[in-house]
Amino acid sequence: MSTNILDFEKPIAEVVEKIEALQLAAIDNPELLPQIDKLKSEQASLTKKIYSKLSTWQKVQVARHPHRPHTLDFIKRIFDGFEELHGDRQFGDDASLVGGIATLEGMPVMIIGHEKGRDTHEKVKRNFGMPQPEGYRKAKRLMQLAEQFNMPLITFIDTAGAYPGVEGEERGQSEAIARNLAVMSSLKTKILVVVTGEGGSGGALALGVGDHVAILEYGTYSVASPEACASIVWRESDKAPAAAEAMKVGASDLKKIDIVDEIIVEPIGGAHQDYDLVSANIKSSLLSNIAELSKFSQEELLQRRYQRLLKIGA
Repeated sequence: MSTNILDFEKPIAEVVEKIEALQLAAIDNPELLPQIDKLKSEQASLTKKIYSKLSTWQKVQVARHPHRPHTLDFIKRIFDGFEELHGDRQFGDDASLVGGIATLEGMPVMIIGHEKGRDTHEKVKRNFGMPQPEGYRKAKRLMQLAEQFNMPLITFIDTAGAYPGVEGEERGQSEAIARNLAVMSSLKTKILVVVTGEGGSGGALALGVGDHVAILEYGTYSVASPEACASIVWRESDKAPAAAEAMKVGASDLKKIDIVDEIIVEPIGGAHQDYDLVSANIKSSLLSNIAELSKFSQEELLQRRYQRLLKIGA
């Protein structure tokens, strides 16, 4: 059983412990199998019940789950022949943003996304998914490459935010993010954005201007983390749950005010329960929306993108 049990998942974990204990005992006592089936049914029912009533703060916790699939997990399951491209041609490479060319059902596409890493070594290497300016400049280079070869651009957002350290400021973090916003606003190719986990601050927005913006069911998207908001407003970071509610960071609230266009359904219990299923749902969304966007000319696409930004929150 996973050691990464969220507080509200403890009742589910207790049932899972019983199932695992009975499965060991059933090796010598097959008559226990009906009890195991009954408990599995109870686990599924309980998980569905709990996840149907999650608060906004609990959704934030699911979006941050350490086992949640990341960009490279989706690339492996959705695309073929991925060739990663490196470097911003100005300073260096940034492993917290991955990007490259792949095919989606035979169609060449450009993919860019945040990558947090799994074990300690990889998390440090990828700076916990918080890009430096060179990461965003690499992304800009790949965006322009997608435009040059008329490839749809697909971005995956999953970051707490851009790296807030001195080095980032010295190398022009704010300028790099602003430049990406400008480039994406006028890019002459289709842009599809998927918020897969935590979409935090300008670090997320730098990949977030698109013709179609989707979010996974338990993803979040906000101008700042709930903890940062609570520290600013109440001077107490432990009021993050209240801040999350007030900021409306959850997918359903974001859909209501037109920040996102689509909510992609996750498996019961979150995306980390079934990588293949959630990847299939994302792939289906990408294919249908690329087909829909292909109906528009470049001029219509740009005008549509502009109007989409204007109607946010209206």
